[in-house]
Amino acid sequence: MDKFNPQIEVKSDGLFTPEVREWSLEKYKLVGSYCDIFTNGMKNKWDQLVYIDLFAGAGYAKVKENNKIYKSSALIAMSIPTSFTKYILCEQDGERFEALSRRVERDYSHLNCELIKGDSNVNVLKVIEAIPSFRKGNTLLSFCFVDPYSLSLNFSTIRSLGKTLVDFLILQALHMDANRNFETYLKEENTRIATYLGIENWRELFEKDGIAYRKDFVKFLADRYQEQMAKLDYQKVKFMHQIRSNDKNLPLYYLSFYSKNPRGIDFFRKVQQRIKSQLTMDL
Repeated sequence: MDKFNPQIEVKSDGLFTPEVREWSLEKYKLVGSYCDIFTNGMKNKWDQLVYIDLFAGAGYAKVKENNKIYKSSALIAMSIPTSFTKYILCEQDGERFEALSRRVERDYSHLNCELIKGDSNVNVLKVIEAIPSFRKGNTLLSFCFVDPYSLSLNFSTIRSLGKTLVDFLILQALHMDANRNFETYLKEENTRIATYLGIENWRELFEKDGIAYRKDFVKFLADRYQEQMAKLDYQKVKFMHQIRSNDKNLPLYYLSFYSKNPRGIDFFRKVQQRIKSQLTMDL
């Protein structure tokens, strides 16, 4: 795992490249490192390993602070030394999808990849259909990276995918979205949190828990989401890697990991330790 650097700088290729902030590099390091340890650790235990990216983006991203361009999640996953046996990449935005498609075709035509255009919440059945068939003697394990810009992820999407054997790494925009829009989401007519948690009566639970302040809203959402994942037979151990802004060190979002197997938890713990040590050295 030490030989692979998930932060892969590239030159401009003239295709659409969205702008990101510097802290996205920590996210790329985490997802790339997990992909690497996942395929290396499981390649001799499973016949098929599938990578799913529900918000794949354009494949490249430009860091606003220094104008450097890096591969983003989907192409990082396609660059690891031990490849997945199949990649399923989803993107709703037309410009991003076109850029991703051309980059995949140009640089990764040797890999088994299926691209799905559209909202992953709407296309979840297409995603499931794209997962190869498996049976005894032809086993399959998936890793799904979920990187929405907000709380736009429906829990029904995760529930549907979670019926298969899949590990999740989910970006939870609990500070960037939930905390900033607390009053809006609390309004009775707003359905965002109900859809995100998969809990229609979340407001009743919110009041029942005695949580009446904005500072506790993040904890409430994190705890309820963990409970929902536990109902899908995911490990009850909470693993949330917090990403903070580089300038003011403000909390932005969490990268939350979920696995049905203790081995996955062990992998993620090792990745977190590696990232922590690297960040310490960077300081």
